[in-house]
Amino acid sequence: MPVCIDNAQHPLVIDSGAHCSIVARNYLENQLPNWENHLFPTKEKNSKSAPGKMTSIGTIIKEIIIPHRKGNIRLNPEFVALDYAHIQGFFVGPDYQRMYGIDIYNSKNRRITIGTNKEKKSVEKHDQDRTIKELH
Repeated sequence: MPVCIDNAQHPLVIDSGAHCSIVARNYLENQLPNWENHLFPTKEKNSKSAPGKMTSIGTIIKEIIIPHRKGNIRLNPEFVALDYAHIQGFFVGPDYQRMYGIDIYNSKNRRITIGTNKEKKSVEKHDQDRTIKELH
């Protein structure tokens, strides 16, 4: 789904099969200037995925704005930056899906809900069609 990060549109993938939330080094290099200034050390250096071994170069925290007709949704997840070139965009894994109450419903009209039962918002296709200019 398209989201706003650093005043620009970026793809966000909600990946329930991931080990954690990740972003690739090559994506950061191509899309986010000065990303290295926001990189923190990480404890976990190596991880495995279907294509093979992945090496962590640190973690990066980015505010994500998800468009919503009743008020945008703001998240601040921490992504493990990987020296791995085969992914494009930011991937939110089960770590932050649980933290933010993100649920995916794969029915005829796929939708995503975010939040607790008190303040749950459903993100649907027409929310995702909003432009980044409309978010500010």
